[in-house]
Amino acid sequence: MLDITTKTFEELSKEEVYQMLQLRAEVFVVEQECAYQDVDGKDDKALHVLGYKDHNLVAYTRIFKPGFYFKEASIGRVVVAKNERENKYGYDIMEASIAAIKDIFNENTIKISAQCYLKSFYNNLGFIETGEEYLEDGIPHMAMIKN
Repeated sequence: MLDITTKTFEELSKEEVYQMLQLRAEVFVVEQECAYQDVDGKDDKALHVLGYKDHNLVAYTRIFKPGFYFKEASIGRVVVAKNERENKYGYDIMEASIAAIKDIFNENTIKISAQCYLKSFYNNLGFIETGEEYLEDGIPHMAMIKN
């Protein structure tokens, strides 16, 4: 079971920011071999959903209120440490993110830009693909909506 907390950027400690950036780089840059600008100037506008196992950050997302990233509320930078994926923590961190959007922003409609190979994962969480596939940082993505 994950210990999940949601914080603003200002509430994050230096250690939490370091762990968050380290996990994102570990998966998106190193594992997926994608050179892209992860530190994109948006973290200070996001709420950060952090999932800990034994005091180690193993799952993470960032969420945005409607109108910032998309017209709808959104979830991005969904990541689970490779050695923890068998535990299905992706579902835990996404369900906590969906609940945070509902509780904090009073929103039910959520839009994401999902990596195509994760379509069934997001379908299982109630997201439906909309539009055509597109490349984002060299990786096939699709827009998905949950109402």
